[in-house]
Amino acid sequence: MVSSNIRGRGVATNAAGRFEQFETVDCDDGWEGDEDLPPLRTEISEEIARSVISYNRSPDLPFDRSINPYRGCEHGCVYCFARPTHAYLGLSAGLDFETRLIARPNAAEVLRKELSSKSYKLATVALGTNTDPYQPIEKSHRITRSCLSVLSEFRHPVGIVTKGALIERDLDILAPMARGGLVRVGISLTTLDADLSRRMEPRAPSPKRRLAMIRRLSEAGVPVRVMTSPVVPGLTDHELENLLEAGRDAGADAASWIMLRLPREVSGLWQEWLRDHEPARAEKIMSKLREMHGGRDYDPRWGHRMRGEGEYAALIAKRFALAVKRLGLATRTPPLRCDLFQIPAQVGDQLALF
Repeated sequence: MVSSNIRGRGVATNAAGRFEQFETVDCDDGWEGDEDLPPLRTEISEEIARSVISYNRSPDLPFDRSINPYRGCEHGCVYCFARPTHAYLGLSAGLDFETRLIARPNAAEVLRKELSSKSYKLATVALGTNTDPYQPIEKSHRITRSCLSVLSEFRHPVGIVTKGALIERDLDILAPMARGGLVRVGISLTTLDADLSRRMEPRAPSPKRRLAMIRRLSEAGVPVRVMTSPVVPGLTDHELENLLEAGRDAGADAASWIMLRLPREVSGLWQEWLRDHEPARAEKIMSKLREMHGGRDYDPRWGHRMRGEGEYAALIAKRFALAVKRLGLATRTPPLRCDLFQIPAQVGDQLALF
């Protein structure tokens, strides 16, 4: 385990994964430079995917399927709920999650086969629900763009969740899809405090840059939801109304919120981050979280895990409802179109000869 604080990464330690026998050793994002982020080499390996569409039955989610081109995420958000998934790879939810990434280079090819299957049943697919599809390695690997191209070719509806400014590169695909009612984007905006963002989400674009992303997407006709997620009690909760207003002013037409979630290893990593970065607020923050989860750091029950319960959770929900009403932001949006779906002619098809 690395005990020293690693500046420029979301967490400071690299505890062994749950299924690991031994501990491991160690486009413009809106920031002026990376001088304050000491180099820590990112290792990228490749995985040959057998399938790329993952299905879920969670009643908490507005979709039942998703695509994740990458495992792990270099953005390094300390609070990321997806960190524990790295344990299934025999890796740590700590620094491994940020520095030992896995790309799926054949994802677009497999996606094409899955969408062409006679048994495929159409519904909107979410892109980037576990790790960010527009994290820095997408610039060189272009897997997200390849998958998006396939979805566009099939006229398949897609919802995208990201913090990555690289999404602007794909406006040539997104804008035409948006005109056909086939795409909606969610941009996560956690705080407007640049210093806090740099410490909590070290390699994600700055808050100002994310607002610029919302503006550019909306100006191109791509509908954007501002996602005030996660709301951190005692740290970012006071910004809720300002975040929503900033998103609306940048062009977002809808909004959502999720409370901070601390599943499995994330709780320990988060509390360690609090001790290093916000020691004076640590007790208050954890007290509020436990208050919403029956005395525990986290309660994974469906219908509960995203918002918590109790007076404080109800207060945040009420503040959000009042703010979106005042700002004219939607919480529910029309479904994306499914009636345009078509399987394009493949090379060698008889009809392709005419």
